[in-house]
Amino acid sequence: MVNNVNNNSNPLSDLFWTPEEEARGATKDDSRLGQEDFFKLLTQQLSMQDPTKPVENDQMIAQMTNFTMAEGITGLSEQFKEFASSMTSNQALQASTLVGRQVLIPSDVGYFDGNQSVEGMIATDQTTQNVTIRIENEAGQVVRTLDMGTLPAGQHRYSWDGMNDNGEPLPPGDYKIAANGRVGGSSEDLIALTYANVESVSTGGQRGIVLNLESIGRIDLKDVIQITNGKG
Repeated sequence: MVNNVNNNSNPLSDLFWTPEEEARGATKDDSRLGQEDFFKLLTQQLSMQDPTKPVENDQMIAQMTNFTMAEGITGLSEQFKEFASSMTSNQALQASTLVGRQVLIPSDVGYFDGNQSVEGMIATDQTTQNVTIRIENEAGQVVRTLDMGTLPAGQHRYSWDGMNDNGEPLPPGDYKIAANGRVGGSSEDLIALTYANVESVSTGGQRGIVLNLESIGRIDLKDVIQITNGKG
């Protein structure tokens, strides 16, 4: 005589989906196992093991260790996301303090607003003689020449008042700064850097913190060489 098998008594019945089960909506935690799921599976494993070949203790410990490590990594990932979000907020707050200040940037273009002098730095690798700075307008014409004399190695600040060689004020706009000097008897072009005013700051995105400079455009904060208190 064949006896009917009752699914409720079968330890495997809980592992199969049946059409009679009520459909339910998925939640954000359905895609991963929690502690309750792990111990439920472990209990099923113990109830189904061969009594003559029980699971070794070290195997059970290894499974529990692996689960604990996986759960710890998941928690660490979530904490890191929260930390990254907090860092972005802090950076945005700190970057906002740069508005209204001046930054030294690796650019040979300075903006003259019709009032404040254009300032910057020129860099020399060694003692350089007959150093001159040429101010060129947007048409490429030299409107002013500044004589800096002999300069030792290092960075040297310059300032242009917005006047041409005849002492006449020039209109607001972008002006190119070109520096030149003599090193060891030969003429060499020198690195020119300029100060720019920070009008606003943008945060977020792949570029991180971006400074919006008056007339000059945008520059990444990481490319800024120096930050000063303000204009002038």
